[in-house]
Amino acid sequence: MKRIIYSVLSNMLSRSENVKNTKAELSSSKEFPYKIEVIAENLFVPWAIDISNEGKIYFTERSGTVRVIENGKLKEEPLIMFTSPFISRGEGGLMGIALDPNHLENNYIYVMHSYLEENKIYNRVVRLIERNNKAFIDKIILDRISGGEIHNGGRIKIGEDNKLYITTGDAGNPNLAQDVRSLAGKILRIELDGSIPGDNPIKNSPIYSLGHRNPQGLAWNSNNVLYESEHGQTAHDEINIIRPGANYGWPLVQGDEISNEIKAQLPLIQSGNITWAPSGMTFINKGPWSGKLLVANLRGEQLLVISLDSNGTAVNNIDLLFKNKYGRLREVVESKDGSIYITTSNRDGRGSINTSDDKIIRLIPS
Repeated sequence: MKRIIYSVLSNMLSRSENVKNTKAELSSSKEFPYKIEVIAENLFVPWAIDISNEGKIYFTERSGTVRVIENGKLKEEPLIMFTSPFISRGEGGLMGIALDPNHLENNYIYVMHSYLEENKIYNRVVRLIERNNKAFIDKIILDRISGGEIHNGGRIKIGEDNKLYITTGDAGNPNLAQDVRSLAGKILRIELDGSIPGDNPIKNSPIYSLGHRNPQGLAWNSNNVLYESEHGQTAHDEINIIRPGANYGWPLVQGDEISNEIKAQLPLIQSGNITWAPSGMTFINKGPWSGKLLVANLRGEQLLVISLDSNGTAVNNIDLLFKNKYGRLREVVESKDGSIYITTSNRDGRGSINTSDDKIIRLIPS
């Protein structure tokens, strides 16, 4: 069963599809509101970015390194290079990164990575401490999240409530997404020390929402609405508004489908029969795109620029930018100065490798 608004969405996507190439071409013209520059290249799957209050750019490479760009220059030596039991296999490896809100004082960095134990793949979140341009593991924050060569989720973000939010995929076992005894196929919410918040929807559980297939992105708007991006099984990729305790349906439903077995949240928007493979996302707070939600697309090889209503709970329009210009796009974040940073993901085994891939691209407000 499809919602009536799906036909409206289809028309909206068709209109965006018609203008997307024009928009991409404008990226090098005066009409495009950002200047584009490549700030780092020859990287290996730069998976996630966070930016310190002083403007240093921290990012992960899926192969196991945390690296830093300072004053526009990529430091040659990584902060840390993960070793065994760390494993980078398939879609697993070093994934999300988040700087502690008091990073300048305590030097804490949170990352999520895959590891091998008794021939099984798990994921965990660890806290690093940075000292003298090096980092080391200080504490395991959350451990033994089911992982695999596919569907690891992996995004971590710190909300305005100073809680750590973690996306986990179903690890290739769809039934785990509905199992509240499993941390797979969920969005998790914990304190920065790894303890469980007292106001979580399930007592003594880090589970914040369930029924997710492979959630890849998290972002909050200026009204603290939490958005999530998620891969569908065959197209039907979703952008969801996340509500505590809500069930997002997988594997019983995807996209706009309705289930008689559970009460599943419908997506804010879904891709229909088009594949986006949405990944990192950010809500823009300043500059020419202020108020828009940006979503990097992997298989779609484009950037979604989503215009929302004043509440942030309905989609007015979608522009599709950079189609096939840079290849697979994995991460997008906004810095305090209004610059937007995008990473390519062409060395992940599914892309066509372009010259000097992978890259971090900066959009500077004109």
